[in-house]
Amino acid sequence: MTTRFIFITGGVVSSLGKGLASAALGAVLQARGFTVRMRKLDPYLNIDPGTMSPTQHGEVYVTDDGAETDLDLGHYERFTGVPSRRSDNVTAGRVYKTVLEKERRGDYLGGTVQVIPHVTDAIKEFITADLDDEDFALIEIGGTVGDIESLPFLEAIRQLGNEMGPDRTMFVHLTLLPYIATAGELKTKPTQHSVKELLSVGIQPDILMCRSEHPIPESERRKIALFCNVRSEAVIAAYDAPSIYDVPINYHDEGLDTQVCRHFGLSCAHAPDLTRWRTIVSRIRQPEGEVTIAIVGKYTKLLDSYKSLAEALVHGGIANNVRVRLEWLDSQVFELAGNSYLLEDVDGILVPGGFGERGAEGKMAAARFAREKDVPYLGICFGMQMAVVEAARHLAGIEGAGSTEFGNPPDKVVGLMTEWMRGNEIEVREAGGNLGGTMRLGAYPCALRPGSRAAAIYGTDLIHERHRHRYEVNNAYIGRLEDHGLLFSGMSPDGLLPEIVEIPDHSWFLGVQFHPELRSKPFEPHPLFTSFVGAAVEKSRLV
Repeated sequence: MTTRFIFITGGVVSSLGKGLASAALGAVLQARGFTVRMRKLDPYLNIDPGTMSPTQHGEVYVTDDGAETDLDLGHYERFTGVPSRRSDNVTAGRVYKTVLEKERRGDYLGGTVQVIPHVTDAIKEFITADLDDEDFALIEIGGTVGDIESLPFLEAIRQLGNEMGPDRTMFVHLTLLPYIATAGELKTKPTQHSVKELLSVGIQPDILMCRSEHPIPESERRKIALFCNVRSEAVIAAYDAPSIYDVPINYHDEGLDTQVCRHFGLSCAHAPDLTRWRTIVSRIRQPEGEVTIAIVGKYTKLLDSYKSLAEALVHGGIANNVRVRLEWLDSQVFELAGNSYLLEDVDGILVPGGFGERGAEGKMAAARFAREKDVPYLGICFGMQMAVVEAARHLAGIEGAGSTEFGNPPDKVVGLMTEWMRGNEIEVREAGGNLGGTMRLGAYPCALRPGSRAAAIYGTDLIHERHRHRYEVNNAYIGRLEDHGLLFSGMSPDGLLPEIVEIPDHSWFLGVQFHPELRSKPFEPHPLFTSFVGAAVEKSRLV
């Protein structure tokens, strides 16, 4: 295997944007003609993020093969277009689980199981396994250097650096240069201490990426280089950007890809082809119009909970050459009478996924407003379910319609799935079983009804989309609902699971059980978001 490994660590503070930096570097390397694989190692003890609150951890990104992963994998896919796999996100919990299962089986032949070598060996196996001989594997280490949780991961990549040598490994460290307004200067000391922390575990960074809101004077670059033992040209400025899609271009302008090529002895004679990124940035900076989309959700206090969703709407704007302005509205607001006025001036309403009863009635109120006022509506997962329950109550006259996710309604229009088909096998779940990894996860096929809006949007009769849910619209109610104006235009190929619902007499009203935002990319906007934003554009022109 000839894959070269680039390890990206972070220091000083968390939330510096290592995931975005990794994704942007991968995009620039692709623009030079290299193949890349992106991976994330997370130090927390959860097996995966599947049971973690979105308000604490952000969104859970789901891969085609059904892995619940860190949101950074969404950045990786959006920037590189390379589909992520289960093997591309590993947590400390999964590592320790693997090691302890081996110990229980007796694989260690009675030896004492220790962090070194057993845990570090397991981490190295995760890093190097399931690769397809890509030119580069970019490995992001979660957390901040100095955290006790990340020590085994840092030790593992240190060992790999020694074993493979500098011809195949490189260490990139992302730090912060804080600006002290009263002193009127950037401070380099936090970066120096962060590098010192890395050196204490045996890792010398080859490139420093310095986050900064202000230009970095050449004198400060030389100072950082001197105290951190790197070349001054390897001190790369990572400035705040108007759009995240500016970042690949900015990194190239700062010479990041040139330094990577120089380290590995690769030719830098030709500039990377960044045409598609320049086109994307141009469309974002110079749109022909603007539309306002209301997102009525329950995790609006932490917008990372809807990271892929927000980006997919941006992509829909790029496709329609308009700026999409997002109005984040807590769904609980609409459970109070008289607050529907908040939706009167928007061009589209989107109700995203979520779990639990809180805010459910507000989501139904938003769906009802969109249905009755002919406002373009997109309901995703829970947003589809609540739109169906609302229509069951107010169109079909099923007053007891509800979801068993939060109670025992007389009419279980939405209910818990206990079994479904995955390929040729039946997946079975129990109502009282474990929560982690037990949902309908990953990519499933969906057959579209010919002549429907959904079929026109996709331009095909069979699609594959990613799922993450336990509850499903009860197909026993499909007939009654279709008699009152709904159309279930997407079903699982066996005809048992409703996947898409639409209202043909509405200007644009669709609900989907899956998560289309997980497949959208700036250079390949998802057709549903392209069409939804297009419908919002049409509405804005009628006002």
